[in-house]
Amino acid sequence: MIWQISVALIAVAFVVLVVFLVRTLQSAQKSLNQTTETLQEIKETVNDLSTEIKGVVRQANDITGDLQHKMEQIDPVLESVKNVGEVLNEVTLAAKQVSTALIDRMKNSPRAARRARRAETETPQAPVAPPAPEPPAALPAGPADKPTGWVKWVDVAASVWQKYRS
Repeated sequence: MIWQISVALIAVAFVVLVVFLVRTLQSAQKSLNQTTETLQEIKETVNDLSTEIKGVVRQANDITGDLQHKMEQIDPVLESVKNVGEVLNEVTLAAKQVSTALIDRMKNSPRAARRARRAETETPQAPVAPPAPEPPAALPAGPADKPTGWVKWVDVAASVWQKYRS
């Protein structure tokens, strides 16, 4: 009789084990089905995105080509701006040289030399009466009396400036 009870218990345990095993397998099958469906959806999404990405890449290539074309058109303008900057730099240097030369010429003129000599000969203890001004005709003809040299530079600078502005 123990044999029969033992065999019955083993049979019942086996049936319970099979039932739980069947439930586990059914649950695993549902999970696999859901995974398959999800993978199908992902595949469709990736296909849709790949076509959109291809379109975006084409547009980016078109935009890049357009920008390159426009940059090639702008290059001469930028070169002209560079040339204008160099010309302005040269005009500025010429104006600086002219003004420096004019100031040096005015400092080295005979009037300035006479004033410097007078200032050196004057003594601070004995006030000296200021000398009478000389008439303009009595002034010696010097380089300051010939404005043609620096006037030419001013004329050149003015003409360059007018050409630049027009």
